[in-house]
Amino acid sequence: MKDELFRLYGTAEREPESRTLVAGNLSIDFQDGNLRSLRFGDHEVLRAISFLVRDKDWGTCRARLSDLRVEEDERGFSLAYSARFTAPSGANLDCDIAISGTATSVRFSADCVSDADFETARAGFVVLHPVIGVAGEPVAITHDDGSVEEARWPDTIEPWQPFKNIAQITHRVAPGIMATTKLIGDVFEMEDQRNWTDASYKTYVRPLALPWPYLVPQGERFSQQISVEVLAERNAARAADRSDAITVRLIPTNVRFPAIGVGLRPECLWEELASLDVLKAIGAKHLIAHFDPTVGHGIEALKGYAAIATASGLEVTLELAVPCIRPLEEEMAQFAAMVDEAGLELDTLFVCPSVDRQSTPPGSKWPECPALSEVYTAARGAFPRLQLGGGMMSYFTEFNRKRVPPDQIDYISHSTNPIVHTADDLSVMQTFEALRHVVNSSRAIYGNKPYRIGPSTIAMRQNPYGSATKDNPAGSRIPMAKVDPRHNGQFGAAWTLAYAATVAPAALEVLTLSTLAGPFGLLAGEGEAAVSGELRPLAHVLARLASLSHELLLAVETSRPDAVLGLASQKRLLLANITCNEQEVLLPARPRQVSTITDGGALAAQQNLTLAPYACIDIAL
Repeated sequence: MKDELFRLYGTAEREPESRTLVAGNLSIDFQDGNLRSLRFGDHEVLRAISFLVRDKDWGTCRARLSDLRVEEDERGFSLAYSARFTAPSGANLDCDIAISGTATSVRFSADCVSDADFETARAGFVVLHPVIGVAGEPVAITHDDGSVEEARWPDTIEPWQPFKNIAQITHRVAPGIMATTKLIGDVFEMEDQRNWTDASYKTYVRPLALPWPYLVPQGERFSQQISVEVLAERNAARAADRSDAITVRLIPTNVRFPAIGVGLRPECLWEELASLDVLKAIGAKHLIAHFDPTVGHGIEALKGYAAIATASGLEVTLELAVPCIRPLEEEMAQFAAMVDEAGLELDTLFVCPSVDRQSTPPGSKWPECPALSEVYTAARGAFPRLQLGGGMMSYFTEFNRKRVPPDQIDYISHSTNPIVHTADDLSVMQTFEALRHVVNSSRAIYGNKPYRIGPSTIAMRQNPYGSATKDNPAGSRIPMAKVDPRHNGQFGAAWTLAYAATVAPAALEVLTLSTLAGPFGLLAGEGEAAVSGELRPLAHVLARLASLSHELLLAVETSRPDAVLGLASQKRLLLANITCNEQEVLLPARPRQVSTITDGGALAAQQNLTLAPYACIDIAL
């Protein structure tokens, strides 16, 4: 079993055990001190109710639980426990937690006090409403002053908070089923978490316009409570049967699959130079060369990129973090001279002011920075023959909040990251529900502008929300980690295929889902499931994806997109199981051939297939 966990996740560490609590038609999962998947009649009411504590850099302070007491009977359930959250300073926030549920309600309360001044970016409740079946639908918001706002959930992703000063939220769960969520004990507001590819609308404590981090004073007690009431009519809609085989539908489109890019980083230069054969093996078409003068990248990095470009023959984009310290014309002229000196032949230049990589939350002052129009004009002047890209070197959130002038650039680009807020397996795979909205929102804003995404990986390459990404020496599942073990396992392969399948309808030019070497890369290191120096499982997926570059695609619709996602050309269908359970799939017709992508093993060519956990399947149509 340990070897199987290692193969799937790149780590033998298990996720915390969960326990399903049931009262009548209502059910909810209790895991690691919080509540997930509140369902009524198998309809999802809420994605989660959590009491969370963030450190000053928005990292998660994990709770140590003790004295857990659980009672269940025919009337409902109740839980109580103590939770201790420890800040990096050593201060402790101690909370008494109580949870109760009936056939139509759930209550979750916390009473807390700290043993020393506790520095935090947030300490309190977070409520997650799902996106599927909710986006664009009516919602009633009761504000702190008692006024009621009749509105709709955002459809296109909202860059700022759609609702503030929230005391109560009432929404339709399904025809005939309504839910009311009450928030007590502080000031709550909502953000559209799809910005970060979280598949939820998040209602959280303490407005972002207030200063952060802030102190919870020693000995000063505070209390908060969340309550949920569900009202169902007798003829309420029934949820779809999730036990049936998953069906697949193929629909012709006029969309072609993008070229596959691979990222390069100066700190991995020697490994990259030794791994040039990998680029040919996977069929990459483009190199995305990261260059950040503010952290010391210089002429040697550019010379290394030139050597890789010459040896590989691939097109190169220089991803340039512009310092914006000296006059822009001087800075850009210097970079152009360095590129020439290095002998680096570029095809495109992507520029982003260095300071724009850091988040500017609502209510915060934008950092000093020249206008993007001035940055692009200076870049055009120094690199007149190159295609120019603009957008954000960080994530869609920043791209959505600081819109670029599209008429001054040739293409737009951004990345995403699935572990900004949480890093459990289910949440990471649920990000595809939001990623679809990310690309749709980009298209709504910028129309048919040429569009690129990446490098996007499970691990976080840069933290816009704090001073640094998080170290992860134990190889755990933690938010904002600079290294994530799942990148190395079958999980990472399924995530990569599902990502490509989700963004394919957006008709991208280039899609980059890895670097060449290092923790975001294609080659296994010491102590991984794959032999050191051999291809990680996701590299085999990228090779299959690269073989589809520029091919006309068929849209792939599955009856359970929360379980199986795919993309297809005229001759090939690729499917990914994004769950930890086997999934039964019914194909439109009997295939000519079926094989597993990561090891090339042949499967029976049948119309009914069983996909193993996180399996990636190549089907010849």
